[in-house]
Amino acid sequence: MANILVVDDEHSMREFLEIMLDKEGYQVATAAGGGEAIDLLKKSDFDLVITDIRMKEIDGLEVLKRCKELHPNTIVIMISAYASTSTAVEAMKWGAYDYLPKPFKVREIKAVIRDALETAEAQESQEMEVGDTADAIDHHGIVGESPEIKKILELLPRIAAATSNVLITGESGTGKELIAKAIHRESPRSDRPFVTVNCGSVPETLMESELFGHKKGSFTGATATRSGLFEAAHGGTLFLDEIAELSPPVQVKLLRAVQEKTFKMVGGSDEINVDVRIISATNRDLERDVMEGQFREDLYYRLNVINIHMPPLRERPDEIPLLAHHFLEKYSKEMGKDIRKISSFALDILKSYNFPGNIRELENIIERSVALESSNIVLPDSLTLSSFKQTQVRSKTDTVSLTLPQEGIDLDNVLGHLEQDLLQQALDRTRGAKQKAAELLGISFRSFRYRLAKYGLAGEDDASEE
Repeated sequence: MANILVVDDEHSMREFLEIMLDKEGYQVATAAGGGEAIDLLKKSDFDLVITDIRMKEIDGLEVLKRCKELHPNTIVIMISAYASTSTAVEAMKWGAYDYLPKPFKVREIKAVIRDALETAEAQESQEMEVGDTADAIDHHGIVGESPEIKKILELLPRIAAATSNVLITGESGTGKELIAKAIHRESPRSDRPFVTVNCGSVPETLMESELFGHKKGSFTGATATRSGLFEAAHGGTLFLDEIAELSPPVQVKLLRAVQEKTFKMVGGSDEINVDVRIISATNRDLERDVMEGQFREDLYYRLNVINIHMPPLRERPDEIPLLAHHFLEKYSKEMGKDIRKISSFALDILKSYNFPGNIRELENIIERSVALESSNIVLPDSLTLSSFKQTQVRSKTDTVSLTLPQEGIDLDNVLGHLEQDLLQQALDRTRGAKQKAAELLGISFRSFRYRLAKYGLAGEDDASEE
C-alpha cells in the first residue's frame, strides 16, 4: 500500500489522520511541523503527503515546494482551517494535488486520497509508456500512440521503399514535413539531397525560376545562370510544401516535369533530365480545389499516388501528455535546465485546450514554459496560456462565436469574465455539484477546482453529493 506522510502541528489532527489512514491499510508517518517533515522527505520517498498550511516557523507551502524539489512525483494534498483563495491558487501553482478546508468530511478526504493515488499510478504508467516510445522518438522524431499515427509508422517503410509520389494532407502544425523527412531517410535515396520549398512563401513571379532555374538575362535581375531546386534534388527527394499555393501557369510547368522527368530553365532551350521523387503537402482540401478549378486535376492525380493524412491534435488528446513530455525533455536539454515533470494541473490545462495550431503550437508552449520556469517542474503559470486561449466556446453540437468590436477589446479581461461566467453557469445548473459541473465543461475535477479558487467561486462540498 501507499506510504503517506502526515504533517500538522496540531496533535489531535495528526492522530486522527494517522488512525484513519492506518485503518485504510496505508503506511503512515507523521511530522509535528514543517522542519521535521522536510527532514523526513530528505531521508525517505513518500507516495503522498498531507500537510497543514499554517504552521509555525516552516509552513505548508514551504513543505510543498521542498517536496516537489526533492520528489517531483510525490502527490501533495493541502489542508487548512484558514482557507483563502490566494493561498489555494499559490498551492495549485506549486503543484499541490488538492486543497481541502478544515473541517472536512472523512468520506471526502478518503475519496481525494484514493483519486490522488489512482492518478499517480496512471501517470507512472504513462511515464513508462513515454519511455517505451523511445524507439518511436528515435524513429525520425515521430511521437504518437493513436491508431492513426501507429498505422502511418507501420506503413512508412513500404512507402519509403516505393518510388511513387506522395501527398501528405493535414492542418498546419500536424507534422507533415516530419513525415516527409522520415520517408526520405528510410528510402533508397537517403544518401541523396532532401530539398524543401514552401510554395506559399515564394512570389508567383519567381516560382518557376525557383523550381527550374534560369538563364542569364532571361529576366530583369537574372545576372547569372542559376540552377533550380529540381536540379538540386537530382537523385533525391523534392518536398513541395503548401502545394495548393502554386499558380496555374506554374502548375502546368510542374505537371510536365512530373510526367516527363524533364524541364527547361526559364529562358533556356535545352531539355534537362532529372530523377526526383516528389513529396507534396497541403493544409487545404485539394480535391475541393480541383472541383472549383483552382488546382489542375491531372497534376493532382500525379502527385496524390500515395496519400497520408495527419490527424489534428484535438482528435488525439491522449497523446498530449506524451508529446508534452517529449518536448519538455528536448528543451530542458537544449537550455541546460533540470526540469523533469509537468504538474498535473498544467497537464489538465493542456488536455482541455483545443490546439488550433496542433503539435507546433504545443511545442511552442512547452519551449516557452521551459524558458520561463524557475523550478524543476512546469507549473500552470509558466504555460502563459492567456496567449493561446480560444475565442470560441464549443458545445457538443455547435459553436458560439464572439464578434470583435470595431474599437477592439482587452482579450485577457474578456476571456476571464467568460470563464467565470461559464464556471458559475455550470455550478448553477448542477446546483453546486462540482464534479458534475466539471463534466459539463469537459475539464477534470482538479482543473475545475483550480479555476474556482482562481476566481474565488465556490460550490457544494463533494461529500454532500453522495
